[in-house]
Parts: sequence; C-alpha cells; structure tokens
Amino acid sequence: QAQLEESGGGLVQAGGSLRLSCAASGRTLSTYAMGWFRQAPGKGREFVAAVSGSGGATNYAGSVKGRFTIFRDDAKNTVHLQMNSLRPQDTAVYYCAARSAPYYSTVGHNYDYWGQGAQVTVSS
Repeated sequence: QAQLEESGGGLVQAGGSLRLSCAASGRTLSTYAMGWFRQAPGKGREFVAAVSGSGGATNYAGSVKGRFTIFRDDAKNTVHLQMNSLRPQDTAVYYCAARSAPYYSTVGHNYDYWGQGAQVTVSS
C-alpha cells in the first residue's frame, strides 16, 4: 500500500503562485503514473494534470495548460504541481493520485492511491 500526503496549499491572491507537493511512502512510485485532480465546492472532481511513470509525458486540462506544471522527483518519491497565474476559479481541494501503471490517465477511477487533499483558495 502507498500513502500519499499533499502539502503546500493555502490562500493566495489572484495572479499569485503556489507549489503543491505530494510525498509518497510505503511504496516506491518511480514507475507509477501520477496525477493531480481537484474538486471545487458543489462540483465534481476534475482532472488537472498527470505525468507518466518515466516522467517523459505530461498532460494538462485545458483550463490550466500554460499556467500549471507537473513534475516528479523520484529520488524523493515526490511529485509537484507548480501553479502560476492563479485565478479564483482555481479554488478547490487538490488531490494527488498514483496509478500502478506507467501510463497516465485523465480518469480518476484509473488511479489506485489517493491523498487526503490540500485546500487551495485564490482570492480576487
């Protein structure tokens, strides 16, 4: 079993930046695809970004492309989400997820492990 723990959430003004981190324990995730999802109040969970097990391929939701960057540090068993030019509509709980396969997916139920979530609030 892998345990995932997010950190780095908080309150930021529109236009600002935050970096979310997801630290894994219990299992080495270097060959696992990793993803970030988010859920805003009153809305369903949505895909944000994903990276393949090799780190060579990434995918982003259209709403964050060009503003967010996902990258992994396998030496530290960690994946990050750098969020720039934040907007109030980015406000949500952000979840880290790991898939026991090297190919990423944009579909949440294809992931096997989930963190508890980190709140990101962007004020206007």
